[in-house]
Amino acid sequence: MSIVDQIRSFNRFYTREIGLLAEHLPESELSLAEARVLYELAQSKEQTAATIVRSLGMDKAHVSRIVARFRRGDLLQSRISPAHGKQKLLTLTSAGRKSFRRLNLGTQSQIETLLSPLAEGERRKLVAGMRDIQTVLQPEKASADSVNLRPLRVGDMGWITHRQGVLYHDEYGWDWTYEGLVSQILGEFAAHYDADHDDAWVAEVGGDVVGSVFLMKTVDPGEAKLRLLYVEPSARGLGVGTRLVRTCIDRARALGYRKLTLWTYSVQVSARHLYKATGFHLLNEEKHRSFGQELVGQTWVLDLQNRNENTVIASN
Repeated sequence: MSIVDQIRSFNRFYTREIGLLAEHLPESELSLAEARVLYELAQSKEQTAATIVRSLGMDKAHVSRIVARFRRGDLLQSRISPAHGKQKLLTLTSAGRKSFRRLNLGTQSQIETLLSPLAEGERRKLVAGMRDIQTVLQPEKASADSVNLRPLRVGDMGWITHRQGVLYHDEYGWDWTYEGLVSQILGEFAAHYDADHDDAWVAEVGGDVVGSVFLMKTVDPGEAKLRLLYVEPSARGLGVGTRLVRTCIDRARALGYRKLTLWTYSVQVSARHLYKATGFHLLNEEKHRSFGQELVGQTWVLDLQNRNENTVIASN
């Protein structure tokens, strides 16, 4: 089945599953289009038909017919805009607000019935899948404000190992030995973790893990390593990488480290730009074969005692 056929199949399933093929929505005499217009009107005190058209992407004539029906049904009233004499400001009447409340309760009850047989994990998986669809089709809706950094939780290290293995295989062709290296690094982190010298952060957007970074001690008490930074493709451009690196730098300084080092590869261009922007300097590089590829490994270093070096001038 082609991608187009799969999408069409999902559309047919979803419209049937949530009752969009019914003549009216739950607890309402309104069609889906009418309900969407009613919802938009309920979200603000006054707005124009043109605003609703832009918000919903509906045909102007279709919206006009719905507005006319609402006016005849005493669900809506209008007045001339004092700022723009040719515009009419639309607002719901008390009957319109009552109709919206009834519709809202009916829709909520319908969704609760749909979710009732699902376990909590299944519900989270369902919502995450819906969020992925929105993010892919409307990436401009995501924002840096939606990014949250949190500490490690149970299950994170296994997930991070999996995602880095898959991600770097897809992007750079690295084989399974890289996943083995990540597993080894995280295993050592867990085995020798010391809250006074180590730390880690997981980035989330809407509850989904979209990146992480680790601060790890070394044999030199004045030096720490920034390790295993990654950002999911869906979250790139939101400043996730910059926040992770800056947080790691600030924590390393707070713990009294004098120097922060990291190991990366020349093919990781975006990461190298981020490191440079946050004050790191390339110390050395060497060619070698790893993960089934010919690579150039690089060591970068940041002097934590020189705050002038640690200035963000770009974001990931």
